[in-house]
Amino acid sequence: MIDRRFLLAAGLAALPGLAFAATPANRRLVFKVLRNGTQIGEHQMSFAGDPASPTVTTDVRMTVKLGPVPVFRYRHHAVERWTGGRFVSLETTTDSNGKAERVSARRTDGGVVIETVKGRTSGSAGLRPFTHWNPEVLSGPLFNPQGGKILKVTVRRVGANHWAVRGEAEIDNWYDEAGVWTALKGKLEDGSRIEYRRA
Repeated sequence: MIDRRFLLAAGLAALPGLAFAATPANRRLVFKVLRNGTQIGEHQMSFAGDPASPTVTTDVRMTVKLGPVPVFRYRHHAVERWTGGRFVSLETTTDSNGKAERVSARRTDGGVVIETVKGRTSGSAGLRPFTHWNPEVLSGPLFNPQGGKILKVTVRRVGANHWAVRGEAEIDNWYDEAGVWTALKGKLEDGSRIEYRRA
């Protein structure tokens, strides 16, 4: 019912015309998460520190029901740190219907090192977590913040504030004129649709 493309949404090299600090004025983002038009949870982000060096905390809670019976529960917590517009580190814990995952990613002199329960992998210095909120990283290589996998995706700008991600994910993100994340839509492997709406 729920595949890894869905989990990529739970929940991006610089683009012309956008400053780094794509953080909301009230320092919070809250989205309702909908699957096929029915709300199944909420995605919340809070931003602390200087806008160019933020610490971003994410909490996602989702429950899919079949009638009144819960058939899928998802909880995701992440702390993401940036300094001077550069990605520094990410720590995540996830419970996906009873399956626990943990990711620790950090920038080193040689690139980005990602550690999971399955081991360690390394990526280029341009590698960024696919956490959606910062449009400035959409043209660089991405990794999944839940499982730590380096993603095989392409990103295309299809409108003034609209980017389409394709490959191992089918996700569209929208941003306002200041670069603040405003919406997400995606297609799941089973054909159902995921949508984020600002609360």
